[in-house]
Amino acid sequence: MDQVPTIALVWAFIIAFAVFVYVVMDGFDLGIGILFPLFPRKDHRDVMMNSVAPVWDGNETWLVLGGGGLFAAFPLAYAVLMPALYTPIIAMLLGLVFRGVAFEFRWRSRRERNRWDLAFAGGSLVAALAQGVALGAILQGIRVTGRAYAGGWWDWLTPFSVLTGVALVIGYALLGATWLVMKTTGDLRERAYRLSWWLLIAMLGAIGAVSLATPFLDVEYARRWFAWPHILFTAPVPVAVAAVAALSLRSLARRQDYRPFPLALALFALSYIGLGISMYPYIVPRSITIGQAAAPENSQVFMLFGVSILIPIILIYTGWAYWVFRGKVDPESGYH
Repeated sequence: MDQVPTIALVWAFIIAFAVFVYVVMDGFDLGIGILFPLFPRKDHRDVMMNSVAPVWDGNETWLVLGGGGLFAAFPLAYAVLMPALYTPIIAMLLGLVFRGVAFEFRWRSRRERNRWDLAFAGGSLVAALAQGVALGAILQGIRVTGRAYAGGWWDWLTPFSVLTGVALVIGYALLGATWLVMKTTGDLRERAYRLSWWLLIAMLGAIGAVSLATPFLDVEYARRWFAWPHILFTAPVPVAVAAVAALSLRSLARRQDYRPFPLALALFALSYIGLGISMYPYIVPRSITIGQAAAPENSQVFMLFGVSILIPIILIYTGWAYWVFRGKVDPESGYH
């Protein structure tokens, strides 16, 4: 196993950071789309969309940054992962397109609003499921011969990838429900509270199922999590998950509107850390390491100058948008 250059590690962190920010920022509005069928009232759906309208447009910026960064900084990994994941990636993009178009058109077509609501919910569900399936396909390993993908068209579709797809759908739905708890009032908030209970329990079950299944994918995963002395460093992750779960249940029981959502984000962060523990130092698990996939060092240093300017700008305008539109949504006003 080759030693990973420092600049390659920096770029791996940048890409991982961009993907994580996308997951947590786009996750809750995808979650709201997934929950749409459970809120049949028109006024509730209007408020749900108004709660994300000021911030949802910029979320895909992080997805573009993650994908573009992978292409530029780790071209070998990009060349292997793309043909292996064509189907779920295309499904994700189509889902995002349907979700985005429906978001705009439902306000402008009164007679066709139900169809656009269906497109919004369906697009959100497909995009979330495809992202989870792609994650599972990567984690279970991709067949590589030489420097090229050597698997088949359907290698991405396995029971494990379906499990991770369903788990991510549940997680996004939890983010959406807790976001509504934080941003809405009245009957909508009460219904979101009830859904948050069930979705939190379902997400904890999904985290447990994926965590139990992962060590069976490869002996290296089992060694990384359970062998001595690795267990000293990995044990705090499930302990932290249990602690955050307890805090989440308490915050829901005490009706603390502004706590369930950040605690749900903490569950995502801990799950993401667990994913990193399992994969490191591979960028294509069991096949290609971060060092092997890295572009020439001069190229990575050159690109780092641009990213060091771009990321702070994105963080500043994103933070400003969330700050300006903080607080509860007024049911009588919003996006029209």
